[in-house]
Amino acid sequence: MDFNGDEFKALVYEFMANENLGKWLHQVGVEDHRQAEEPKNLKLIQRLDISTDVASALEYLHSGCESTIIHGDLKPSNVLLDDKMTAHIGDFGLTKIISTGSRDVAQGQSNSVVIRGTIGYVALEYGMGDMASTLGDVYSFGILLLEMFTSKKPTDNIFKDDLNLHNFVKNGLPNRVMEIVDPRILLEHNTRWIKDCMISILRIGIACSMESPRDRMEMGSVISELNKIKNTYMNQGLNQDLEVGRDCAT
Repeated sequence: MDFNGDEFKALVYEFMANENLGKWLHQVGVEDHRQAEEPKNLKLIQRLDISTDVASALEYLHSGCESTIIHGDLKPSNVLLDDKMTAHIGDFGLTKIISTGSRDVAQGQSNSVVIRGTIGYVALEYGMGDMASTLGDVYSFGILLLEMFTSKKPTDNIFKDDLNLHNFVKNGLPNRVMEIVDPRILLEHNTRWIKDCMISILRIGIACSMESPRDRMEMGSVISELNKIKNTYMNQGLNQDLEVGRDCAT
């Protein structure tokens, strides 16, 4: 009941103490012409953890429920972070629940539902009138992943004509990867091993955001690859950082 004693229905969500991913990636403007808030820095392992959290959430929506659920509007502002920096997907305003007796939708087959997402993140085929599929969410995840590790928005002014975030990253791999990644990542880690790590991550983003839906990765494979990167490169990075520390001490 409300303060007048009237009954009402409400959705109650867990409080997300660290707001949304967009505020951690980019400078946020404020009102009254005051200085804009600087983006909060995310460590590499935090970016990997958030990426894996989001991928796992999408995999659950697509395959773990009785009906296939298509989010339809994945973007940084819809990725919410709790007090432990665990990522949660929010804003299901464009979500479509597809009841189906087969695995067609889960395998990327289209259906009669139309999705209207956010420019820059929405799958290219939706703009041509194609119906919703789980591979549309995979595309949005790929763009999100590229944005997380380059700090470039898909709507930045540099992207015009035939140049988009997908092509920008693809053209930079592998030789110019250190030029296109978020420079804040390079301040944190030794560049002797970070290059291979970034190439592996960005290639996942490229594979997820392919123009043709059938060329995109499946979310289960994405989760597996991200976990491999965390286990392999985090251990390698830790060992090399320890070696650097020993070298400095001698």
